[in-house]
Amino acid sequence: MEGSHNADEDFARLKALVEDIRVAMMTTIDDDGTLRSRPLQTLRCADEGTLWFFTSASSPKVAEAQAGGWQVNLSYANPGKQDYVSISGRASVSRDRKLMETLWSKYAEVFFPKGIDDPDLALLRVDIEKAEYWDSPGSAVGRLYGLAKALATGDKDALGDNVKLGG
Repeated sequence: MEGSHNADEDFARLKALVEDIRVAMMTTIDDDGTLRSRPLQTLRCADEGTLWFFTSASSPKVAEAQAGGWQVNLSYANPGKQDYVSISGRASVSRDRKLMETLWSKYAEVFFPKGIDDPDLALLRVDIEKAEYWDSPGSAVGRLYGLAKALATGDKDALGDNVKLGG
């Protein structure tokens, strides 16, 4: 089903999908104009529609995001559950030490072995401008039932929800 039920419920479902999938492919525009994606672990999806990631301030993704007017896309996928999310947003870099300490984990240490004091460590903030998700029935049986119903009746709504948020 395409459309919106209730904006608060739709955002809550979007947030739950992001938190469940966790790893996004962030797409920016490379110097030669091609699209470039790389995986990022989502640290937090805040209720006001802000996503947080650790990054190296000197990384190409930061330079590409800045060169592209800070516009980025984040894609999340869980093919096993047939759940997908696409988020368009505006990125920025933060050096908020308190937030970095709050979000720090042993997992981050793998990518930033110098720890929280690494001078290149930064937070990449993405403010959601638009989002869309495809959410299938929860269980494998539910997905099979939805597929069978869609095949038998032509009712694609049985496959799950397709919801657009924002602009």
